[in-house]
Amino acid sequence: MSLLGFMLVLAAAFCHATWNFFVKRINAGPELVWTFSAITVVIYSPLAVYFFLQMPAFNTLNISFIIGSCILHLGYFLLLQKGYRTGDLSVVYPTARATGPMLSTIFAVVILGEQATIQGALGALVIIFGVLMLAGGLKIKSMAQASSLMFGVGAGVLIGSYTVWDAYAVSVLALPPLLLDYSSSLGRSILLAPVAAKRAGAVKKIWQEHKAGLLVIAIFNPLAYILALVAMTFTPVIYIAPIREVSVVLSVLLGSLLLGEGNLKDRLIWSCMILLGVSILASA
Repeated sequence: MSLLGFMLVLAAAFCHATWNFFVKRINAGPELVWTFSAITVVIYSPLAVYFFLQMPAFNTLNISFIIGSCILHLGYFLLLQKGYRTGDLSVVYPTARATGPMLSTIFAVVILGEQATIQGALGALVIIFGVLMLAGGLKIKSMAQASSLMFGVGAGVLIGSYTVWDAYAVSVLALPPLLLDYSSSLGRSILLAPVAAKRAGAVKKIWQEHKAGLLVIAIFNPLAYILALVAMTFTPVIYIAPIREVSVVLSVLLGSLLLGEGNLKDRLIWSCMILLGVSILASA
């Protein structure tokens, strides 16, 4: 794996943990997804227009992949914010991020034909095990934790699905990463517009009380994925998906220290295991 690819994925992980922290802190429903998606559409519109003008004519296959990506990402965001409303950031997020790379790696080998090495597989397994233990292992201590794990796994399935789907779109179909992600934000804004209209009061309240947080989400959410998509154009998904899990360590620190979710010592121990797995994978 190249140093450039590794640095892009690390930057993506930082952005990803940061915007998830603010989504958890704002703690709202689908109207939150619509609000930050709409802001993203406005902020990134100049760049989207630029890349759109550089593209040759869209064909049916390109449009199909853009629509599919939009649907997968919409489902992911709705499941994620629902999970955050019922559980801890430091449980929902690690669970989703454990399930996602595991499926991404399997899909990349089976569907995209990528070659897995023994060292790469070992690193991925260490990361996944560390993330699972970080989420509490297989012990279900309460209904709230069970609910958090359920939503986390559901979000992880969608992460694995859209990661491979989008990797094919940018590496094989040569769709610009920014344009693909922008189309997803635009699609979410359109599909959730009726919900936002019905909850106009809630949208207004979110904007009045959380302007700074919304701007962070609107900028970092697409940036995190665009950086990962750029890396996917020259780096196999089997390396990118697990290394993105560095964001889990950041989410644990944010959740435990800033949101008062506790268990910092145990969670940091498993976070160190995740970093070990990242080191093994990155040197493969």
